[in-house]
Amino acid sequence: MTPDPVSSLAALEARLAQDLEYLGWPGRQWMPAQQRGADGEAVLDVVVIGGGQAGLAAWVGLAQQGIRAVVFDRAPAGNEGPWATTARMETLRSPKELTGPAMGLPALTFRAWFEARFGLEAWTAMDKIPRLQWMDYLVWYRRVMSVDVRNETAVTGIHPLPDATAVRLDLRTPEGPRSVLARRVVLATGRDGLGGPAIPAFVNTLPRGKWAHSSDEMDYGQLRGLSVGVVGAGSSAMDSAGTALEAGAHSVELLIRRPDLPRVNKGKGAGVPGLTQGHYDLPDELKWRIRHYINVANVPPPHGSTLRVSGHSNAFFNFGCPILSAAPEGDAMRVSTPKGDFVFDFLIVSTGFKVDWAHRPEFDGIASHVRTWKDRFVPAPGDEDQELADSPDLGPVFEFQQRVPGACPGLERIHCFCYPAALSHGTVSGDIPAISEGAKRLASGIASLFYREDFDYHYANLEAYSEPELFGDEWVPAPPPSERG
Repeated sequence: MTPDPVSSLAALEARLAQDLEYLGWPGRQWMPAQQRGADGEAVLDVVVIGGGQAGLAAWVGLAQQGIRAVVFDRAPAGNEGPWATTARMETLRSPKELTGPAMGLPALTFRAWFEARFGLEAWTAMDKIPRLQWMDYLVWYRRVMSVDVRNETAVTGIHPLPDATAVRLDLRTPEGPRSVLARRVVLATGRDGLGGPAIPAFVNTLPRGKWAHSSDEMDYGQLRGLSVGVVGAGSSAMDSAGTALEAGAHSVELLIRRPDLPRVNKGKGAGVPGLTQGHYDLPDELKWRIRHYINVANVPPPHGSTLRVSGHSNAFFNFGCPILSAAPEGDAMRVSTPKGDFVFDFLIVSTGFKVDWAHRPEFDGIASHVRTWKDRFVPAPGDEDQELADSPDLGPVFEFQQRVPGACPGLERIHCFCYPAALSHGTVSGDIPAISEGAKRLASGIASLFYREDFDYHYANLEAYSEPELFGDEWVPAPPPSERG
């Protein structure tokens, strides 16, 4: 029997509230309030950029440490992250049992929320989590944890102050441009967190209206009746192809560079607690080795996503078919491959993402100063990997480090809690399986940095602390033994 979702959800929220009270959440605030300048401008403790699952988990982790944070997200409420906008999978890839951003709280898990809404039988029957239900869960998560998210607020500039004590953020808000100061900034900006889509050069010969990257927001209804090419065979390629077919495309040709699809998700095989907790402490050679191995093996598209495409008779899988060139041909285009030429009305390139500072003008003030792996590590011959080489070389609290020491004071106050952190820290800063562990590491590390930085303040508080636990009347001093009767 399906439960009443209103009363069941209310009961879950009461249970969560009691759990939080038992755990003393949120933590007692201990940070000194700071102001700067003649006008006493307030300095925020932490700004989190991005209100998706990583940003929410980071905020909760900081709150557990008693640290005040504010989240800025450029999207309207309910559209944070890709789930309701550019993601096109029917379900998540991750097993439904994973606890995701629940931060160790059973009542905050997706399962608890889902069972309160739909019942145990529905949970048992469900294979994978529907994409839009995951978004509904994150909206609920934000509400019940009282996460301070400021929507429709885009960060347009990031400028560490010359005295290295804070970071100034330029903002575009519904009320107009403004700026704020923060002692630390967390970039929870997702898969493309330090760049954007990887766009292959061959599309430069095509009109922009004739192609899209799989991460673009677009109305797939415009593909009805068209011959569509999809470049790639990863999960986003399959999801784009499936969406195009369901929108009524005349045909979809998948152009797949590899001779076959990978069968095994090596990343899933690597997901053990030892890796989650120990990746950062590995020698550089081993960090590179494991991430490069996973990159080369490639991640197969999900089983369901592949069947979503292959179930259409007008879908075609073309293997060993990299694009050699593309050129307009009337209102269409001709795409040349080793298997022959294809004529398409529209092309979707599903070619992933890359670190591309130029694509993110808000980083102009810091991009040239961020130390990357290629600045200090040379892989063994044959193990070159551009994605890894471009990855930021992060410190133990996900912080950027300076390429040239002293050239950008305060850069270390910016923490990279998004996908490009994977080489330095492992996949704990974006993907569902270990996002809570990453958020806890980030929050506890920031708490440690703040304590060290504010040591004099806390030591003065220690000296001034005067709340007695004994009042002197709890005992009677004993007389010397010689005076006792």
